[in-house]
Amino acid sequence: MEDKWFTVDEICKYLNVSNETIYKWIDQIGLPAHKVGRRWMFKREQVDHWVQSGDAALEEKKSPADTVHVE
Repeated sequence: MEDKWFTVDEICKYLNVSNETIYKWIDQIGLPAHKVGRRWMFKREQVDHWVQSGDAALEEKKSPADTVHVE
């Protein structure tokens, strides 16, 4: 398997989403990405695993402080 790094533009085309969506997914739902200097880079196998695991379907990861408990 080729060990190629993808740029934001390449991963957008691969997943058929916008740049804005990619940055939102990195920040809010844990898209596996690596900061290299000022650029985000992606390993296709990590992104594929993330999508297949169902993590891509999460709307937003919430911290325990964001959780409301009703008693």
